[in-house]
Amino acid sequence: MPKRFDNLYSQIIDFENLWYAYRAAAKGKRCKDAVARFSFHLEERLLELESELAARRYRPGPYRSFLIRDPKRRLISAAPFRDRVVHHALCRVIEPIFERTFIGDSYANRIGKGTHAALDRTQWFSRRYRYVLQCDLREFFPSIDHAILHAVLARKIACPDTLSLCDAIIDGGAGVLDAEYTQVLYPGDDLFATARPRGLPIGNLTSQFWANCLLNELDQFIKRELHCRGYVPIPSPKISAKN
Repeated sequence: MPKRFDNLYSQIIDFENLWYAYRAAAKGKRCKDAVARFSFHLEERLLELESELAARRYRPGPYRSFLIRDPKRRLISAAPFRDRVVHHALCRVIEPIFERTFIGDSYANRIGKGTHAALDRTQWFSRRYRYVLQCDLREFFPSIDHAILHAVLARKIACPDTLSLCDAIIDGGAGVLDAEYTQVLYPGDDLFATARPRGLPIGNLTSQFWANCLLNELDQFIKRELHCRGYVPIPSPKISAKN
């Protein structure tokens, strides 16, 4: 049985952790109106958050969505700044638990990794293998099944309050992508599962982190079961190489 971690919630809602979470969320954005308003009454706002979280009364606010092209069309959903502080506070505590389980060649949204390191690794593999397979996950963020994500998180987290906070953030983003994306179905899909809530807002720190947690299941299968040595999961299409 994999080790599960309990008693995490008190670390998440600790005032010092919320303070560091605020600093991370505000980095490079202090001139933004929402950040400036929060910062003007910083101690009061952080104490309010701490109180709401401690009383289990915290509820995420509505998202502000807008379209970008990078180069393909994407719907970005921005959470209110106070929610972004909570996202950072949560990830500061639970991310190290999952991070140690990720494969070494996973590069998306990880400290010390990133696209440039992934490209260097891909070039290294390309000089050693004759064939390359490039794959992409179609409509990945809009397709993330909330029940499956909860099950993946619960394998490592035994703290009920922490799981409830995760669920509140996950549920708070339900439906924000529905107007822009259509659900992708494949032969053999469980039609009952298609009725379950799905989709994570593109733009949340938590969405990026939870995407890595889900994709780690695929990464482990490819590395452990398929024994693919030259495998590089990156923010854009996944690369696999073989002689």
